[in-house]
Amino acid sequence: MLLAWIFLILAILTEISGVSVMKLLSQNGGATGYLVMYVCIALSYVFLGFAVKRIAVGVAFAMWEGIGIVLITAISLLIFKSTLSTQELVGLGLAVVGIAMINAGEASPTAPEEDKACR
Repeated sequence: MLLAWIFLILAILTEISGVSVMKLLSQNGGATGYLVMYVCIALSYVFLGFAVKRIAVGVAFAMWEGIGIVLITAISLLIFKSTLSTQELVGLGLAVVGIAMINAGEASPTAPEEDKACR
């Protein structure tokens, strides 16, 4: 199970790397940023595919997207000097709460009937 979480972390990191590099390199008008983005996003999906072998696909996808959005936004604020409205900040806060709730739900034990139905 630990390996699945490592793959999920790698999926998140390659996603945010791809989007961040795309933004950075595409500012100069070159296509290199897009090529790097495509490679990183493709790797991200490969890692996500390995992660969902052991983590529920809904949980893995929600965490991949949610954590990715939060980290990409943080990079955008810190590196690219973007600004956020109050509504956007509230939305990100709700995303963080949602991620925490999804993760907490994944950790809770399931009833034997539910466990058998998932197999």
